[in-house]
Amino acid sequence: MAKHITLLGAPIQTGAWRRGCLMGPDALRTADLAATLTVLGHDVTDAGDVSPEVLSVPATENQTIRDLDLCAGWVRALQAAAGKVTQDTTPVFMGGDHLMAAGTVPAMAARAETDGRPLFVLWLDAHSDIHDFDSTDSGNLHGTPVAYFTGLSDFSPQFPVLPGRVDPANICMIGLRSVDPHEKAALARTDIQVADMRAIDEHGIAAPLRAFLDRVEAANGHLHVSFDVDFLEPDIAPAVGTTVPGGATFREAHLVMEWLHDSGLVTSLDIAELNPFMDERGKTARLMVDFVASLFGKSVLDRPTRARG
Repeated sequence: MAKHITLLGAPIQTGAWRRGCLMGPDALRTADLAATLTVLGHDVTDAGDVSPEVLSVPATENQTIRDLDLCAGWVRALQAAAGKVTQDTTPVFMGGDHLMAAGTVPAMAARAETDGRPLFVLWLDAHSDIHDFDSTDSGNLHGTPVAYFTGLSDFSPQFPVLPGRVDPANICMIGLRSVDPHEKAALARTDIQVADMRAIDEHGIAAPLRAFLDRVEAANGHLHVSFDVDFLEPDIAPAVGTTVPGGATFREAHLVMEWLHDSGLVTSLDIAELNPFMDERGKTARLMVDFVASLFGKSVLDRPTRARG
């Protein structure tokens, strides 16, 4: 079924330590994301890029935190921009480091509440991103959005009051393989559904995804997908500053996207941590466009076979 899709750039890199994510939205544009979705029959609007608000916020006790004013400005600006997306369109937020989810997800939660429905979040990532201001050792705030948009930790007054909160029980994390002791303890205190790479190796990726999608459908929920490039095996997706070996394969990722399309449940999407500075001739950007195309109806069988010889 044809959709109206709105592309919105989130060229944020202040949440990460390695620079380059600000080029992510333009890399996806250069890899023909809009044209690819249009060929599939969708009505696509590129709404341009968000710019951060200029803020001065109180310092935290944790002195390792980097670029706090700018991070806070990005969160506020992304919440405002995402909050303006109308109910009749499917937003695709093009990042940008994963702090973007501190802006996009609360806005999508508020959007779901307006529709009288709960928001569910499928978190495709090597990391749980459930640190807070006190626990982060690196000071990189792309590791904090889940703790923020669930309300599990207090981020005030630096980050805005949540326009919409996500129930931790409505989150499924698939692909985890780099989780520190604080994050393990934090996850254990929640009802977040977790399928790390060991579980996927033992049982496959289909079982946890099927169970989660069944819950979303039963609750008549909205579904936000937050897709971090480091969910993938670095050999196929090198354009990320936080590579972790042992990620999802090409077919596993396509299967996830195909199942999501077949479910008809997805209402919004993040593409996070694409760092073109780390890429190989646009390899990862083109791959991410291919995955997004699968989400919006392209079958792998439609891929042309390259001529031999």
